[in-house]
Amino acid sequence: MLDTTFPRIKGDIGNPATFDFPVQYLVVENASVEHLVIPADENLIQPFIDTGLALINAGAIVLGTSCEFLALCHQALTKALDVPVFSSSLFQEHLARTILKPGQKVGIITARKAALTRKHLSAIGIEEIPMAIQGMDQAREFTEVFIQGKTTLDEDLCRREMAAAARELITTHPEVGPIVLECTNMPPYADEIRKVTGRPVFDVTTLLNTAWASLLPIDM
Repeated sequence: MLDTTFPRIKGDIGNPATFDFPVQYLVVENASVEHLVIPADENLIQPFIDTGLALINAGAIVLGTSCEFLALCHQALTKALDVPVFSSSLFQEHLARTILKPGQKVGIITARKAALTRKHLSAIGIEEIPMAIQGMDQAREFTEVFIQGKTTLDEDLCRREMAAAARELITTHPEVGPIVLECTNMPPYADEIRKVTGRPVFDVTTLLNTAWASLLPIDM
């Protein structure tokens, strides 16, 4: 988990009620949004590896992260950690591509458009997938909470901002088919995006639910 202070409502990766399976969390000290998103600080790779090892020692059988910009570190994480690592919901670009119709693109809604670089995309092998990217850069509530660290959240306003971004994405790029939500704080609003766009929507919860379902059964 990133070192953050904003609310983690149900649907957010940081709320255990989001999942129907047992989860445990460890915070990576000093791993702030400023260090991971604007810009990405690759010096944090080792602290994430160390935290992953601690979770494995505590019984974790699969690992996820609370910042999809860690796609940049994915190869280092998978090399160092002996359980499956799902570092970014953007892996689902591969799945989304399989359901594209001719001429369509995969849509991405991201926290910061300029921060999502080709380097991030190439780190997980999606740089050649046709895509259109919409940022939340102009969304006041989303930015103040999830980028700037405000400790309260107006859920209704954030939902409206997410819906507006989704509408702008498909208006500007009507060729967009399935949509992938980059940010792990966006899943609480995924159903609203499905509603306003009529498109399939993938997010970190769909990723981790799939990850859990892929594992061998264990005694719970």
